[in-house]
Amino acid sequence: MPAAVNQSRPYFDKILIANRGEIALRIGRTCRDLGIDVVAVYSEADRKALHARFSLDSVPLGPSPPSESYLRGDKIIQAALDTGAQAIHPGFGFLSENTAFAQAVTDAGLVFIGPPPKSMEIMGDKLSARQAMVAAGVPVVPGTTEPVADVEAATLVAGEVGYPVMLKAAAGGGGKGIRIVSSAKEIDSAFRTASGEAKNAFGDGRMYIEKFLPAPRHIEVQVLADHHGRVLHLGERECSVQRRHQKLVEEAPAASLPEETRAELCQAAVQAAKAVGYRSAGTVEFLYSEGKFYFLEMNTRLQVEHGVTEEIYGVDLVEQMIRIAAGQPLELPEQLFPRGHAIEVRLNAEDPDRNFAPSTGVLRNLRLPGGPGVRIDSAAYRGMEVTPYYDSMLGKLIAWGPNRKLALRRMIRVLQELHVGGIKTSAGVALRILESAEFQKGQYDTGFLEAMLAAEEDLGRPISPLEEVAAIAAALHRQHTAARAQLRPTTGNGTGPSPWVLQGRRNLVDHQPR
Repeated sequence: MPAAVNQSRPYFDKILIANRGEIALRIGRTCRDLGIDVVAVYSEADRKALHARFSLDSVPLGPSPPSESYLRGDKIIQAALDTGAQAIHPGFGFLSENTAFAQAVTDAGLVFIGPPPKSMEIMGDKLSARQAMVAAGVPVVPGTTEPVADVEAATLVAGEVGYPVMLKAAAGGGGKGIRIVSSAKEIDSAFRTASGEAKNAFGDGRMYIEKFLPAPRHIEVQVLADHHGRVLHLGERECSVQRRHQKLVEEAPAASLPEETRAELCQAAVQAAKAVGYRSAGTVEFLYSEGKFYFLEMNTRLQVEHGVTEEIYGVDLVEQMIRIAAGQPLELPEQLFPRGHAIEVRLNAEDPDRNFAPSTGVLRNLRLPGGPGVRIDSAAYRGMEVTPYYDSMLGKLIAWGPNRKLALRRMIRVLQELHVGGIKTSAGVALRILESAEFQKGQYDTGFLEAMLAAEEDLGRPISPLEEVAAIAAALHRQHTAARAQLRPTTGNGTGPSPWVLQGRRNLVDHQPR
């Protein structure tokens, strides 16, 4: 057990959370539930953020850009030392999968709440991960296990693998450095573009090739591994609703998946974690196509969508990460069984009418849903400024039900009750996804969302019942306001409505559903 741990209980006394927003708030809540003091860090843009306001200690990191604040590992480690924190939880994003940061935390005499740096290093590089999985007997997508040197080499390998293929960045993530190539004439442009994109994003332009699978589903398995040799899984999640490799809707368990395949997937995930000496919580991702599954990658951190797994298994994954980091053995049953079904929608500050460009501004109004089976993980509040510096996700909407049908109905209700004023969000698109026949039947793949959006663009986007009611309500508001304005006092010269009438009109417009 690490020396920094309080021997009287299996936790730490104080933990610094090296993150911001929703995930910092979520980790902090578990810490407080366990009686652990929390240290928050924040940038200039986040000086009024809830994660900073709800913590025992809050340490400023500097200017708003991540490179000057949340990516400054040296400042974060110093903040932990100065405040007496014994461990650092990185959340997701930022430094969560940075091997050098994890090692620096350990070298500073602190505990990194995550996997060993070596496991992160192996799984953080797509090629070394593929090599490790091949050695462990875990199925991988046909392709290369070494980088392709240049366009000529890529053309040769692609011809051997067979088109279509995917050019992928060895150090990629977040959908960057990926191109689908259908023929040899596309290789040159795709290779140079993807490699340059990867070089700019990750400082590593190495590329490799995988066979492009037809209509794949993206299914991932949650694993937990302690320092005593025990590795177990907490089932799978379906994450196939994606746009440009970015997830929007997730659910657990996966719908329409053969039970035999489900069991084999989970076992392969455990096998993968054991192969790299994994510790902590992690997610092994697979592609499932034409009745077969293949290893895609491993995320060596807490996933955004971890909440749906927590809802159906009744396990706090953040608590388990803390226990494991403190040297405690997993005390969960050997085999866990899911209870019911859970669906998550990511609420992003994006404008669907502008190709999902980030939407910034001040949240003029905010109405978050509630009721049975509803969980909201968010750090948003009325009056909060949404800045361009960070990820666009405002929060996660999670609905649970004893079966998929009720969970789906609850999530539709959640989206209907939700109101965010002042900026554009992805909520409307999410509602249309959930109301679609494909999603209702659980018969969709990673191409579903792009196909749905393309069809809407061709035919003219359909208006959902909720949007139709909102449009009627807005029209009635305008008509009612105009009628009242004719009866109210005018300005001093008698030429128009008074300033307080005009202000009332502006308020009505500002608070219409968006």
